[in-house]
Amino acid sequence: MKLLDIFGALKKDMDVIEQQLYRSIEGDEDLLSETSLHLLKAGGKRLRPVFVLLGGKFGDYDLNKLQHVAVPLELIHSASLVHDDVIDDAGTRRGKPTVKAKWDNKIAMYTGDFIYAKALMMATALENPELHRILAKAMVQMSIGETEQIRDFFNTDQSVRNYLLRIRRKTALLIAISCQLGALAADAPSSVHHRLYRYGYNVGMAFQIRDDLLDLCGTEKTIGKPPGSDMRQGNITLPVIYALQEEKLRVPLLKEIGQIRAAGLTANASSAIDMIRRSEGIRRSEELADQFIAKAFDALDGLPECKAKSHLKEIALFVNKRSY
Repeated sequence: MKLLDIFGALKKDMDVIEQQLYRSIEGDEDLLSETSLHLLKAGGKRLRPVFVLLGGKFGDYDLNKLQHVAVPLELIHSASLVHDDVIDDAGTRRGKPTVKAKWDNKIAMYTGDFIYAKALMMATALENPELHRILAKAMVQMSIGETEQIRDFFNTDQSVRNYLLRIRRKTALLIAISCQLGALAADAPSSVHHRLYRYGYNVGMAFQIRDDLLDLCGTEKTIGKPPGSDMRQGNITLPVIYALQEEKLRVPLLKEIGQIRAAGLTANASSAIDMIRRSEGIRRSEELADQFIAKAFDALDGLPECKAKSHLKEIALFVNKRSY
């Protein structure tokens, strides 16, 4: 089964989620609605709402309840992207101008805040305090992860452990709770939503590692931005960390990264990218992503057999082999 087949099976409900995403940011203030709509129209995989719906399949599936989890989680993800683009000084996302590029940094920051607030407002329709606790805790951790990334810009001495902790907070936790909260909102047993959290966490870790690999190995057409964008912005990712551990590469690669830092976002990173592609950093990063996917499959083993479980397996496979 392909990913499109999974989205096809959920199309009716995902159409409702998509409509609610747009409705959630309408009104209140014209400019903020316009900037928020600009971001949502740029598209995206909408994986987090899909995870919510699939998590809900393990309990008492009710779209009226699940949309109050799926929409806020996608909004939180979108808000974090707006803020990311300001920090990274990014001009494009998914091949289209960012909010900060089309308007400015101040408008982008308030747009992100506006979307966060809309997410929290929609989630209040569900009265489960555990759900709100989990959501709030994840948002705190995401903020810490963003701060850590800024702190580690161009830090070529950071460890693999630091990198993994950062992507846990920035990416994996939101995917983990997407799976978990879907089941929680559907009143699934605690053993089920704990397993779904573990699944989502490991898929999220693999997702971010693959994203970092694509930034170095993909093309501008496939990833919607120039290769090496992370490095130009100062984000030292896992393949780079691994490459820097190779004795023959460390000194020349440090020199290239230093030149990139001095030149800024317009720097030519092609030499550094070539070095990393030739290094063991790509293979080692792929192997670690594989390990996280294996753990995701282990987490699913104790769940009842159903279509949702099969879909989750297919999504994990897609995440680990994706080229966009």
